[in-house]
Amino acid sequence: MKYLLNYWENKPLSLLLWLAVLLRIISVIFAKGWGMHDDHFLVIEASQSWADGTDYNHWLPGNLANNPPQGHSWFYVGIHYFIFSFLKIIHLNDPQLKMYVIRLIHAVFSLIIVWFGYKVTEKLSDKKTAAFTGLLLAVYWFMPWFSVRNLVEVVCIPPLLGGIWIILNTSKKKHVLTAYIWAGFIIGLAFSIRFQTLIFASGIGLALLMQKKIKEGFAYGFGLVISIILIQGIIDLIIWGYPFAELQEYIRYNIENATNYITLTWYTYILLLLALLIPPVSFFMIFGFFRTWKKHLLIFLPTLIFLAFHSYFPNKQERFIFPIIPFIIILGMIGWEGFRQNSNFWKKRKILLRYCWVFFWIINLSLLPVISTMYSKRARAESMTYLSQYSDIKSIIIEDVNRSSVKMPPLYYLGQWIHPYELTNLKSVDSLSVEIARNGNYPDFVLFIEEKNLERRIENMKRLFPDLEYKTLIEPGFVDKVLYRMNTRNANQTVHIFATHIND
Repeated sequence: MKYLLNYWENKPLSLLLWLAVLLRIISVIFAKGWGMHDDHFLVIEASQSWADGTDYNHWLPGNLANNPPQGHSWFYVGIHYFIFSFLKIIHLNDPQLKMYVIRLIHAVFSLIIVWFGYKVTEKLSDKKTAAFTGLLLAVYWFMPWFSVRNLVEVVCIPPLLGGIWIILNTSKKKHVLTAYIWAGFIIGLAFSIRFQTLIFASGIGLALLMQKKIKEGFAYGFGLVISIILIQGIIDLIIWGYPFAELQEYIRYNIENATNYITLTWYTYILLLLALLIPPVSFFMIFGFFRTWKKHLLIFLPTLIFLAFHSYFPNKQERFIFPIIPFIIILGMIGWEGFRQNSNFWKKRKILLRYCWVFFWIINLSLLPVISTMYSKRARAESMTYLSQYSDIKSIIIEDVNRSSVKMPPLYYLGQWIHPYELTNLKSVDSLSVEIARNGNYPDFVLFIEEKNLERRIENMKRLFPDLEYKTLIEPGFVDKVLYRMNTRNANQTVHIFATHIND
């Protein structure tokens, strides 16, 4: 213990990085599955299907008549295409093993957040505050799990932090304008990963202009534009024949569908941040963040503009706000520590403050092992993994007649790009029979989702497949079960797999 304390005093960043590595390796090993629809189906499924010579979601031009751009950046998913292509060359074909590789790459990449989080805080404050900020970025209950996910909202954070760090260190450089160009270029990489980070990037430029750094602001903007042209412009030019095709479609789609998804009140993200960062410490951070507005405008302004935009925009999903969370933690701790050290109120109430932090650590350390090892969407992933032992599956039926729609099966884990049939409460078995006969592609398996009315549903399906045979039951993960009980929209239920024997 004495050795660790001495190491913490002298080399806090090294200790923080090793701690972050340990927690993220645990998530690499145990945190299978995916978090939300986009981090699997818009990244893993798309890129693996391309590596397999198909295009399951019809993104590629020419696969459908007049197939238009879909509004997705090809930069990040394209990187995965090359990774999966390489893994195929070396004959690493097991889907779960390949996901270990993907999670490991993301885990290593996420260490940049801890590194730059510490360095930026140390630059703007002091070593003690930097060490504590780095500790939070390393061990916050949600950080290891999100660090190994394919969420563009998290993957875009390292280049944002990297660009900020370059700008903060330009005062000692001879070629200041060149440094600003590089800062803009690197932050442009974040845009190519997640289009909405352009709001944050623009906030940085505005902050530079407000600080009367006109030349620096234009140099930064030049680097940003060059990055966007070289990556987004050229990729779309090669694929679609004209630049920024996907960006144009992304803007059009989001404007036209702004109210077609989850629409919540303007203060939704403020409440989310207060909950994620764990009260009452989260209140300290939000308070500290707003105290820094003038002194640290370079970080404060883009973060605030990003938060304000998403608070105003009708479509609200939790992940949208993730890119600015490290910046709120950084400025939050800087502002809070600056206030606390000069506050007579807290100087007289050190015990109360200690209890606040004790409560924070109890909650955080209780959640950390549960979330860091969470196998999210287990039932859906393991169902496909189970079926992958059967070669040449013609099709399957996803039977979820308790709902009006079914959750997409992750065909990546099946390893076969089939067309699944769906049976919901909007479709009868007879109409399903007509659809199957019309396609001539008879299903080998039926997957019954959840237990409700199961016996009656099985008997109903036997009208089509008299030889229906039970094969196995796939259970959801512990956290999936808890989330379902909290909100039935989180429909990751048990899956009963039956064989039809119709193709035997």
